[in-house]
Amino acid sequence: MSEISVLLPDGSSRSLPAGSSIADLAASIGSRLAKAAVAGTVNGAEVDLSVPLPDGASVSIITSDSEEGRHVLRHSTAHVLAQAVVQLFEGAHFTIGPAIEDGFYYDFALPGNKTFSDDDLASIEKRMREIMKANQPFTRSEVSVKEALAVFATQPYKCEIIERVTSGAADGTDVAEVGSSDSVSLYRNSDSFVDLCRGPHVPSTSRLGHFSLMKVAGAYWRGNEKGPMLQRIYGTAWESDTALKEHLHRLEEATKRDHRRLANELDLLSFPTELGGGLAVWHPKGAIVRKLMEDYSRQRHQDGDYQFVYTPHLANANLFAKSGHLDFYADGMYPPMEMDNGTYYMKPMNCPMHCLIFDSRQRSYRELPLRLFELGNVYRYERAGTLHGLLRIRGFTQDDSHIYCTEEQMADEISSLLDFIMSVLRRFGFSDFEFNLSTRDPEKSVGSDEIWGKATEALREALDRHGVQYKIKEGDAAFYGPKIDIDVRDAIGRKWQLSTIQCDFNLPERFELEYIGSDGARHRPIMLHRALFGSIERFFGVLIEHYAGAFPSWLSPEQVRVLPVALAHDEYAQSVVAQLKKAGFRVDIDHADEQLGKRIRNAKTSKVPYVLVVGDDDVAHHSVGVNPRGGEVERDVSVVDFIARLAAEVAEGQLGDVDVS
Repeated sequence: MSEISVLLPDGSSRSLPAGSSIADLAASIGSRLAKAAVAGTVNGAEVDLSVPLPDGASVSIITSDSEEGRHVLRHSTAHVLAQAVVQLFEGAHFTIGPAIEDGFYYDFALPGNKTFSDDDLASIEKRMREIMKANQPFTRSEVSVKEALAVFATQPYKCEIIERVTSGAADGTDVAEVGSSDSVSLYRNSDSFVDLCRGPHVPSTSRLGHFSLMKVAGAYWRGNEKGPMLQRIYGTAWESDTALKEHLHRLEEATKRDHRRLANELDLLSFPTELGGGLAVWHPKGAIVRKLMEDYSRQRHQDGDYQFVYTPHLANANLFAKSGHLDFYADGMYPPMEMDNGTYYMKPMNCPMHCLIFDSRQRSYRELPLRLFELGNVYRYERAGTLHGLLRIRGFTQDDSHIYCTEEQMADEISSLLDFIMSVLRRFGFSDFEFNLSTRDPEKSVGSDEIWGKATEALREALDRHGVQYKIKEGDAAFYGPKIDIDVRDAIGRKWQLSTIQCDFNLPERFELEYIGSDGARHRPIMLHRALFGSIERFFGVLIEHYAGAFPSWLSPEQVRVLPVALAHDEYAQSVVAQLKKAGFRVDIDHADEQLGKRIRNAKTSKVPYVLVVGDDDVAHHSVGVNPRGGEVERDVSVVDFIARLAAEVAEGQLGDVDVS
């Protein structure tokens, strides 16, 4: 019997009988791997376990507990969802059902504009489990376009996807559904159900089962508000029951931490309907935290040799035409305002105006790198259905920096920015970072391939020099240039994209920016776009959820609350408040108008870091009873000692063992 040899990820090779599949390869390595395998890659392409291996191929095995493996599980579960729906609801049309982060969804059009109920979800989930128990194999085939259209003759959305791909009008979603334009890839997992898909999928439905259907939502076909409204069923799927339960627990925690609810309960900010969607007002307590964030940011930028600037909230349309925003970003801008001397737009970005500041006079190489910083208000039109508290908002403040440097300075400057960003994020309690390098999206960008190549290589060099691991996101960078995105994980393991460094050769070209070099000649600077918080509003929303509203003492809007046990202790309590205020702390008093126990509960509900209770002994000893959030109560602590301890904690920005439950 002839043999083949394949190359494994560790560089070793393995010999197998000719015709062996990826499943055979996994079994030859070990039973545990064979049980965990759900798909594989052959020469970089993801394929089913049943695919025969060519001689000399580079092969890796995708296991169910990897991100790639979970994607396969979730996409396969989405197929079973569609199968269950079309079996239970006669005349249902199914559209697309991708895997998404932590789950999957599928969009349906039901006859008579019917909507799914909670009882329907229970019935669908029951049928899905029956399908999974039946151990139906996922079988792939490729057919002609004509054959595919015949297969889906009663499914108009599937036919539209096929026609878009074959006509060259497809987007990424269409290609993921169909495959190439020459043939159509189908997957069957029963005689009665077939779906469009490029794959791969698990070998059979019995490999699935650790899932839950979560909710139903409305969704426009292709995201077009003028298109048909569909019913979207969301679900989550994992490799084990333990992983599923852990995820559902995280969702429960996320609900408890929802910044919209906590912002209201803690009196931080609100979204009055009179303002319109996506616009917030900051209440005094929220404004205190915001000021602390901004003051810290300003101080760090001042220490980092940044120069502060301010720019107006709107500008003439010619500026945004010159920058390219009207060509690539008009859908995200508010409608124009026609004035007596031209057309104006609310600004979606600060960068064009910073270019005008650079260009306001002749610049020398001795001024570079020139670092401009602004807490600049910008306005972006987000669709109503996408708005989400502070996390997706229409009016917000960017902590925006634009750095103009020479090409030789660029790598050092980017490396320095990475240190700067991580240092600031650590101050706010984040320490788990992920780095992503995004490359050009040719459909949504300006400039030549050569310029983008230079910029991408500069970012790559800085990441390599910095010694951090990073992922490449192909085609994820739009408009100006390639970028580094820095994600953080919060207290319950969720990932948030916060900071960005974008390398831009294009705007300096568009604005014809120049500096005089050491050779006396004119040169074009490089421009680095850098948002650290991303926006003040979104970062604040993330902070609320990270801490569940229990901010560390240095950041808390109310650091101390003093509670006199009885009216007789009120005067002493006032003197403690005065001492704390003199020391610079944010402190309040809750007079003895109600029972002490109720006032202590109110303070804990308000998530105040320290509650000081004062009674007879404290008046006599000039002390306080310290009730720290999440800690043990201490008695007879001198006021002087408490002030010294709190001052040290605040000065060091200690995050401590904060109870964020």
